[in-house]
Amino acid sequence: MASNIESNRKKKDMNQILQFLENTFEPLVFIFTVSNLAIMGLQAKMPELIAGLKNKKALVLIFVWGWVLGPALGLLTAWILPLSEPFVIGLLLCSLAPCAPFLPLMVTKADGDMNFASALFPLVAIGTIIFMPLLAPFLIKGVTLSVGGLVKLFLISMLIPLIIGVALKHYMETVSNKIFPVVNFIAKLSALATIIWSFALYSPEMLATVGSFGLLSMTIFMVIIGWITYRIGFGMKQNQRSVMSLGMLTRNGAVVLLAAMTVPDLDPLVITYIIMFILWSFVIAAIAARIFGKQAFKSVA
Repeated sequence: MASNIESNRKKKDMNQILQFLENTFEPLVFIFTVSNLAIMGLQAKMPELIAGLKNKKALVLIFVWGWVLGPALGLLTAWILPLSEPFVIGLLLCSLAPCAPFLPLMVTKADGDMNFASALFPLVAIGTIIFMPLLAPFLIKGVTLSVGGLVKLFLISMLIPLIIGVALKHYMETVSNKIFPVVNFIAKLSALATIIWSFALYSPEMLATVGSFGLLSMTIFMVIIGWITYRIGFGMKQNQRSVMSLGMLTRNGAVVLLAAMTVPDLDPLVITYIIMFILWSFVIAAIAARIFGKQAFKSVA
């Protein structure tokens, strides 16, 4: 009798913990996204950022890599591997949303051009808002995405923090230097917490996908698109090619999750795949950033 009471108490405590994790997961992702974009802005320089936005070569490459190569590679990967339908939907949605919010962390590790990264992100954000709703119905039958929802998400959680960070760096550099360590700490702490929360909430579903080719499909997609965008830079500097590669091999998980939620009668495995993709992209990007960092050192030496 006593053992049953103790067992029920433990189950109740566990349910309360899981409920807490579920309730705090979305705010945590929001804090993670905002802090990382603010970090990017606080390290950018206004003149070089504007120059990056006027770079026609970069504009063309972002379009080609983001919404020609990305979806094509997603379709090819889905065609080659025997993926289940939910995994195909997750992969194709991910293929339409380049550039993860944790890009600043990886660019720092890769010794990349932060000004170029600060210009890259808003360009990719605008491109995603335009092309994701247009291309998704062609890639995935029965899927129609909300442009208004994507615009709202980008403005509140990404573009506004980025713009504020850039403005502080340019007009109030003393203030930006003082708050940078605090924001940087929040970004790193929220990144770690997001990973822990994700594993705690989705690890059973992730383990259930072992042997399903899900992880392999993500790896193939990220490694190939990362390699192509780094090797074919059309004259860009090494520290810019590394930024482009990191931006294209990672995916904007917040946008993909928002898009997935608009799919009618969504299979929960789609969300599981997207969460796995976000976590695994963090690992792949960290490995790539380390390699790019060594290449940056060699190019300087």
